[in-house]
Amino acid sequence: MSWKAPPRPEWVRAINRGEVPLIEQEARLPLERDALLGEARARSGLADGGVADFGGEGFPADEMIDALDRVLAGLEGEARLTRLGRWMTRRFVLRLLEVRLQLMHYLRGDPGVREEEIRRPLFVAGAPRTGTTILFEMLSADPEHRVPLGWELLRPLPPIDPERAEAADEPRIGLADRELVLPQTVVSGLLPIHVYGARQPKECLSAMSYAFRSEEFTARYHVPEYEAWLFASDMEPAYRMHRLVLQILQRGASPALRRRSWVLKSPVHLHSLPALLRTYPDAQIAITHRDPLSLLASYTSLVAILRYAHSDEVEYGALARGHAGRYRATFGNLMEWSDTGVLPEPSVHHSRFADFLDEPLAVVERLYAHCGRELGGEARERIATALAQRPRNQHGEHEYSFEALGLDRDRERAGFAAYQRRFGVPDG
Repeated sequence: MSWKAPPRPEWVRAINRGEVPLIEQEARLPLERDALLGEARARSGLADGGVADFGGEGFPADEMIDALDRVLAGLEGEARLTRLGRWMTRRFVLRLLEVRLQLMHYLRGDPGVREEEIRRPLFVAGAPRTGTTILFEMLSADPEHRVPLGWELLRPLPPIDPERAEAADEPRIGLADRELVLPQTVVSGLLPIHVYGARQPKECLSAMSYAFRSEEFTARYHVPEYEAWLFASDMEPAYRMHRLVLQILQRGASPALRRRSWVLKSPVHLHSLPALLRTYPDAQIAITHRDPLSLLASYTSLVAILRYAHSDEVEYGALARGHAGRYRATFGNLMEWSDTGVLPEPSVHHSRFADFLDEPLAVVERLYAHCGRELGGEARERIATALAQRPRNQHGEHEYSFEALGLDRDRERAGFAAYQRRFGVPDG
């Protein structure tokens, strides 16, 4: 069995044939740094002070520019974007630069925002397709928790309490929703895997991308040189940016919301847990586990569809090999960090995907107990209700198989055997 690219709507095919002049015109623009920086300034309405505008205390502009240049080189030289893919990508990069300008402008006006305390945040940090999303959703139902919504991470400024934003029909919500939903309309097959939207809880990647050190780029695009640089990079600049975004969001919250504990999520945290803990020393971490062969099949399917939304060329086998190597290394690091005390045992809770299937509420109860958090009656009821109302296969079934990866099952099983023994992860 091999991977088959999902169908695209006719309007997408028409754009990619060059038959829509407005998009064709913009798709021809180069992904060139100075032009993008200038357009971001024009969009933000902030005065032109040069590249330094994109930096602030603790956030060097040259650090961001180096990462941006690497992203743009990959997008121009390696990503093989379609016309629509190029149009979407240009708007994506412009939004990141515009918000980066706004963040640095806000920081210069209110440097005290960096003193905002992010107390005992709880990070869901398992590998992709291991139950991280359902756990995140269950934790978000607890009234003592606060999770960042899609529009908050895509358009965090000016900070505003999310309840007030909803009541006022904040325009940023619709703006973010259109950006998040667009890839789901460009290619079929994405909705059954993951639902995106401005009012949905959002992964941390969207805040880390303002540092241009983010797997948001490696998931969407074939950019191997940037990917190699990213995977070898210190991720603390991305976590500092992530923390700043949370601090700004917290600055605009009501007193009641400020008392809540942040609950955050992204599978990418698993690769960089020491950097996460240096940024958030009192963080608690929930790590989810699943049969590595199943997660490779599911995750490769997701990334292939994300890339096909932007490019005609998706090398499925190369994706699978890259993911297998990446997670062999990450799981090896996880074992070492666990055994050497880099990950303090009281701060880290482990659960298995198989347990979610059998007893999801019990998994949450064990997580709360391990972290010393109180699971009150209202929280328990809300979590149970959210779980009961969670639609299953609402948008169709996500179909994937290990055989489509082109990997040798016995070899991969042997490569992950030590990890599975260490954390009690069953096959299947």
